[in-house]
Amino acid sequence: MAITQILIAAAAAFFWGTVMRERGRAWFLLAASVVVIFWLQPALPMRGFDFWIPVATLIITIFSWYITANEEARRAGKNRFVIAVVAGIVLLLNLTRYFPVTQILTASRPPQIEIYFAILLVSGLAFLILTRLAKFNAALLSISVIALILIFLAIKIPALTYWVSYGLRVLVGQSLTEVKALDFRWLGFSYLAFRIIHTMRDRQMGRLPAIDLGEYITFVIFFPAFTAGPIDRIERFIQDLRRPLIAPGNDDLLIAGQRFLVGLFKKFVVADALALIALNDTNALQVNAAGWAWILLYAYTLQIYFDFSGYTDIALGTSRLLGIHLPENFSSPYLKPNLTQFWNNWHMTLTQWFRAYFFNPVTRWLRALRVWKRPLPMPIMILLTQIATMLLIGFWHGVTWNFAFWGLWHGLGLFIHNRWNDLTRLRAAAWAVTPLRQTILNVSGALLTFHFVALGWVFFALSSPMTSWQVILKLFGVR
Repeated sequence: MAITQILIAAAAAFFWGTVMRERGRAWFLLAASVVVIFWLQPALPMRGFDFWIPVATLIITIFSWYITANEEARRAGKNRFVIAVVAGIVLLLNLTRYFPVTQILTASRPPQIEIYFAILLVSGLAFLILTRLAKFNAALLSISVIALILIFLAIKIPALTYWVSYGLRVLVGQSLTEVKALDFRWLGFSYLAFRIIHTMRDRQMGRLPAIDLGEYITFVIFFPAFTAGPIDRIERFIQDLRRPLIAPGNDDLLIAGQRFLVGLFKKFVVADALALIALNDTNALQVNAAGWAWILLYAYTLQIYFDFSGYTDIALGTSRLLGIHLPENFSSPYLKPNLTQFWNNWHMTLTQWFRAYFFNPVTRWLRALRVWKRPLPMPIMILLTQIATMLLIGFWHGVTWNFAFWGLWHGLGLFIHNRWNDLTRLRAAAWAVTPLRQTILNVSGALLTFHFVALGWVFFALSSPMTSWQVILKLFGVR
C-alpha cells in the first residue's frame, strides 16, 4: 500500500470510529473492504483482469461462506441483501469506466458492463446449483480446500504463473510476444486462502460459530489486514465485530494513534531507508569485501522486520479505531535467545496457523503411525514435522528453490536447537545461577540466533541458489 492509500483508509476509519461509531459500522466495514480490494489491486497487462481478480476474490469468499455456514445462517434473509449490496458496489465500480476522469478506485478502466452481468449471471446459476448440493458439505469442503491450494500453487510457482498469464492473454486476444510470470498478480490471495481454509477446517471439526454472510466477507477481506495480515481467527474477530462500538476514550485514541504513527515511521522512514543498501540481486555481486557483504545483509535483516512489523502496526492502529483488536504479529523477535522463541515471536499468527492446521495434526498422525509394529522415534518425528512445516512456510512466500532452502535452513535449525536444548538444559540451568551468568547466556543466545536468522535471509532476499551461495562465501571471506 502506498502512503496516500494508507492515510485515506486511516482517515475513513477515524471518522467512522469517532463520529459515526456504531451507526452502520458493520455495513461500512463490509463496503469499505469490498472497495479496497479493487483499489489496491495492482494494474495488470491483461486487459480487464485487475478488475476481475477482485471479483473472483468476492465470488470465492461468498461460495466459501455458503459451504461453511450452518443451515440456519444460510436461510437468514439478510444474506440476500448482503449479496445485493456487494453486487451493487461492484456494479458502481464497473460504471466508473464511463466517468470522464482518471480511474481512482480501480487500477485501470473497468471492462464492459455486459461482461459483468454475464459473470454475475453465471455465478448466480452456480450458486443455485450449489444450494442443491448442501447435503454434500463434507465433500465440498475438502474439494474447496484442494481448489484453494491449486490456485495458490498457480500463483506461487513461476512456471505455472507464466502459463496462467499465457492462457489469459489468449482469452482476451492480446499479444503473446511478451508473456511473463509477473503479468498475473492476485493481491492478498495468500491471506485470503489462509483465512478461508481456517474456516473450512473449523467447520469440518465442528467448532465454527454461526456467522452471517456479511460478517464472513468482512472477516476474510477486512481492509486494514487484507494485504499484510495478521491472520486473525474468525471466532475472535466476530466478537469484536458484534460488540457495540462506544465512543473511544483518550487512551484508546492515543494507543491507536501511537501504533499507526510508529508503523508509518517503521515502514516509510526506517525500512525504506534501509532498502537503499539492503541485500538484493543487483548489489549481491557488486561487493567483494566480507565487511560490505555483512552490511548489506544486516540492512536487509532489519529492513524486512521494520517493513513487515510497520505494516502490522498500521493495521492494528487502524482497526482499533473501528473497535477491532487484531492479534499481535511481532514481539521483538531478534532479541530472543533461541530459534524456537524467535519463531514464537516472528509473524506469530502465521506460525500459530501452521501449528494448529498442519504441525499438530501431522504430529498426532505420526504418533499413531507404526513402522514394523513400532512407533517412530521421537527425534525422527520432530525432524519430519519441523522440516515439513518450515518448508511449507517457505513455499507460502513462493514455490522456488530459494524459499525451499530457506525453509530447510530453519527446519534443520529448529531440530538442532530442540536436540541441543534437551541435552544441555540441566547443565545450563546449573551454570546460570547468577544474574550475570543468565545475562551472558541470554545475550550469547540472542546473538547466535540473530546471525543464524540473518544468514537464512540470504536465500529469502535473492532469487537463485547460485547467487545465494556466492554471497554466503563472500560473507566468510572465501571469495
